[in-house]
Amino acid sequence: MDVTTNLPQEGRLAGIDFGTVRIGIAICDKGQSFASPVENYQRRDRESDARRFQQLVEQENLVGFVIGLPINTDGNETAKSLEAREFGSWLGKITLLPITFHDERFTTSLAHELMIAGNIKASKRKKRLDMIAAQQMLQSYLEQ
Repeated sequence: MDVTTNLPQEGRLAGIDFGTVRIGIAICDKGQSFASPVENYQRRDRESDARRFQQLVEQENLVGFVIGLPINTDGNETAKSLEAREFGSWLGKITLLPITFHDERFTTSLAHELMIAGNIKASKRKKRLDMIAAQQMLQSYLEQ
C-alpha cells in the first residue's frame, strides 16, 4: 500500500476503481465509516472527465480521493498500477484535493461474488461491477 497524501480524518471521500473505459465511483459518509456505490462513469475525453470529477467534488462536498491500485497477488505493481498513479496525479491537479492509493486486490472478485449472493441478474452485474468494486476498496481503506 502506498499513501501519497494524508487524507483528512473527517469528510466525504470518493473511492475510485480506475479503468481506461469505465471508472467505478463510491463515496463514504462524513464520519468515514461506510462506503456506498455511486456510479460507473463512462470515460470520454480529458475535458469531459475533468468536468465530471469537478462536479462530483462540488455536489458531494468531497475532501479527498482514494484510488484503487492494481497489485499482483505477489505484491508487485502492474502496468495498470502506473496508469492508476498517473490518473491519480491528474485527478489531484484538476480537483486540488489530496489523493491516496489503496491496494485493490480481489475487490472486483468480491464485488462479483456479492452481487451473485444478492441475486442480481447477470445483465445488471456488469453495469454495477466497477462501482461495487470501488465501494469494497474504499470500505477496506476506511477500516484500516
